[in-house]
This record gives sequence, structure tokens and C-alpha cells, in this order.
Amino acid sequence: MKSTQYSEKVLDHFRNPRNVGTLEGDNVGWGEVGNPVCGDLMKMYIQVEDDKIADIKFQTFGCGSAIATSSMITEMAKGKTLDEALKITRQDVADELEGLPPIKMHCSNLAADALHEAINNYKTQKGETTLKVIRTTTGEEKEISGEKEFLGKGVYHAADDLSPFADKRVMVVDRGKRSLEIALELTKHTGRVVVMTPGKTFSSVDAGLAQNIKQSDIKIIYESELLEIRGSDELEKVLVHDLNEDEEYELFVDAVIILK
Repeated sequence: MKSTQYSEKVLDHFRNPRNVGTLEGDNVGWGEVGNPVCGDLMKMYIQVEDDKIADIKFQTFGCGSAIATSSMITEMAKGKTLDEALKITRQDVADELEGLPPIKMHCSNLAADALHEAINNYKTQKGETTLKVIRTTTGEEKEISGEKEFLGKGVYHAADDLSPFADKRVMVVDRGKRSLEIALELTKHTGRVVVMTPGKTFSSVDAGLAQNIKQSDIKIIYESELLEIRGSDELEKVLVHDLNEDEEYELFVDAVIILK
């Protein structure tokens, strides 16, 4: 498929999206994911009965691919058990839509991630799961190229005073509870906060803090790791590795907080 070509199925789901809206109630779980690179934001809501997805709704702010993938996954997931729905992948969604332009596979095909977040949220409410530590490395944290070079020039190992970050684009690398607390505090100073975590959930934090993060304006990049800090005299951008798609992309930021 050419980079700008959409299948008729994609166009149909974009023009006539299914299951748009929200859900409320005791048996409702919800998940939110976003991609700071292209600005797509998805919210997915599931209503569960007898361990099956009885109803599902979505809200999406984004391009045609983001809307189409969100619409398609609601049809794919409805009626499935939670475990069956957890097995739906980004590739499954693209296949059901008869393909996506390659450039959109990375930035807009987040619907499966949003569905998985909604299921995890529901299970957490019911006490069926707990947030786990999920790391891509063991032992000491992997060294990030350029981290030492840009220390004090956009890279911070501590953030006791948050006023210097006012109105800046700030990335916070998930290093546990304190890093997420800082991310929340940063929202009082800037509306452009990104949290990066290597897992499908945050590292070892309580469910309440994780929910506060998700309900805030913070953009979350799951299953990703920071590879390199780049710039001339000061930090200008970072190189990110998408662990799920095994792809790399650049993201422009003004500051990166990596707690030690």
C-alpha cells in the first residue's frame, strides 16, 4: 500500500465511525493513550458482563487512521471475553481494515493499546490485577547516549524546583513513584508534559497515582525507551525507541527529567 493510500474499509470507518461515545457505571473500565508525535488521543470505554465486553465506546481526537482504528476495534472486541480482547494486536486491527499506510502504523494505530488499558483499568477496579514493575533491562538502568553531555543543559537528575520548567515541553522518564509525582506537579507549570515508560503499565506505583496520571493532561508513551539526547549547545530533541513496533523516532522537547 502506498504511503498515502487508504483502503475503502478505512475510509468507511472514518466517515461512519461505529460506537462513538462514553460509558458509565460500576462495570465500566476505561483507558486512554496518546502519541505526542502526531497528537492523536484515544479514550476507550468497556462495559463488562459475565467477563465479556457487552458494550464498548470510544472518543478519539486525531487523523482519519486514528478514528478508523478506534472504530474497527470496537467491532472486533464487542462480545469477546477480556482475555480474548487482550490478545487483539495493532496488526490485527490493521489487517481487519485491509491495511494502513506504513506511516500510520506507528503514529495512529493505538486502538489496541487503548483497549488493553481499559481492560487493565477494569480488572484493577475489581482487584483482579495489580500494577507490576515491567522493565526492558535488569540491574542498573541502561545508560542513555548524551545524558551526561547535556546534564544541566536540558537534562535533570533532580527536580526540586519546578518553576524553570514553566511553559516548556518536558519529558519525564518513568523511574518509579517520585518521577510520576513530579510529572503531576509539572502540570501546574506547563501543559506539555510527557511521561515515558518501558512497560504496558507504569513501574511500581499504587493504582491511585497511576489513575491520576491518566486522568490528567499528561501524554503517556508506553512500551518505549529513551535512546539518545540530541542538540547543539543545549537539549533540542530525543531519540525514542518504540519497543512494541521496534521503531525509532525523534521527539522535540525542552527538558528531560531522569531521576537518579
